[in-house]
Amino acid sequence: MRALYLDCFAGISGNMFLGAMLQAGVPVAYLEKELNKLPMADEFALDVKETQRKGIHSFYVEVNLLVRGEKHHEHHDGEHHHAHRSMRDIRELIEKSSLNMAVKQQALAIFMEIAQAEGKVHGKSAEEVSFHEVGAVDSIVDIVGAAICLDYLEIERIFVSDLTVGNGFVKCAHGLLPVPAPAVAELLTGWQTERGTEQKELVTPTGAGIVRALGVYSESLPKGFVTECIGYGAGSHELSIPNVLRAYLGEYNGAAESKLSIIEANIDDMNPQVYGYLYEKLLAAGALDVWTTPIFMKKNRPAQMLSVLVDEVQKNACVGIIFAETTSIGLRIMPVGERLEAARHIAKVETKYGMVNCKVSAWNGKLCSVSPEYEDCKKLAAEQKVPLKVVQQEALRVLNERLGV
Repeated sequence: MRALYLDCFAGISGNMFLGAMLQAGVPVAYLEKELNKLPMADEFALDVKETQRKGIHSFYVEVNLLVRGEKHHEHHDGEHHHAHRSMRDIRELIEKSSLNMAVKQQALAIFMEIAQAEGKVHGKSAEEVSFHEVGAVDSIVDIVGAAICLDYLEIERIFVSDLTVGNGFVKCAHGLLPVPAPAVAELLTGWQTERGTEQKELVTPTGAGIVRALGVYSESLPKGFVTECIGYGAGSHELSIPNVLRAYLGEYNGAAESKLSIIEANIDDMNPQVYGYLYEKLLAAGALDVWTTPIFMKKNRPAQMLSVLVDEVQKNACVGIIFAETTSIGLRIMPVGERLEAARHIAKVETKYGMVNCKVSAWNGKLCSVSPEYEDCKKLAAEQKVPLKVVQQEALRVLNERLGV
């Protein structure tokens, strides 16, 4: 599979990521053409320069704001600007664009990680967060641009090294904050980080969002990674070390991310009331899916075949639950050769009955399914005293209108 390894010895920001992708082979003209599909494309122009950081040839990406015919520079590493856009604004902006569905979903996944982190820091829900830094034009360009580049390079896995976050304080919308800024610290929980010696913010919210949403930790190049080329993306500041993000592009031939199995048991002597409880326990233990199939066993006895889809990590726990909670005394475990999943994200739509979450799925960059969440529609139908199907149809109408379907 096509893969990246990000060596973040000088941190990571959105524009450093873009620079590394461009040097690794994404044509600048292609990135500009795709970014022009955004509804706010008239607000910015991309400026890509070849530069040196401590002798390392790299690409530096800057976003020029276009305001009444004048250019204004948007900076990245540590200097934040305060254009206010809510998560709803950003979602609508991306969904109304003519970008392909895979790009939209990857960009929204990154934004949602940042929104959730900002919301936790400020004691708000992700939807209530009024973005400052992340709502600025340069951050939208960085995040959408990152998704465009990954789609162009057909990247399936992103491995990320330890992150050097920097020291000191950074000026944000809320004043001077310690490095890493609170939202960045939240995004990097569970990640391997180090301070380094630089008195600068080296990991920005957009950089941390990319890592959190898409990255898998690897201390060094993973076994089975065959490098084809290396791209360097330059940061804004001159540091005592090369201020670049090093991105290895290549083919990853290592072990699959997970081994899946299906556990099966034929059960003909158990109280059917137990199945609901059993489902809950198996799903809580990490089962990916649980289902039963009506069958007939020997002596034409009606029964149920219990099937549980599990990852290798959760397999033993689920086996233990089945033996403890059912009457089965024997299980079949079969490996799953391959599991394909459509890309998906949750789109929130405001209907005349209230807010409904809708699951939007895509395969090979094309929309394949749009489905309103049942529980949301059920709740609104009861509150508004209208038929359930009316709420569902209204949610689909609003979302299809937004998507241009």
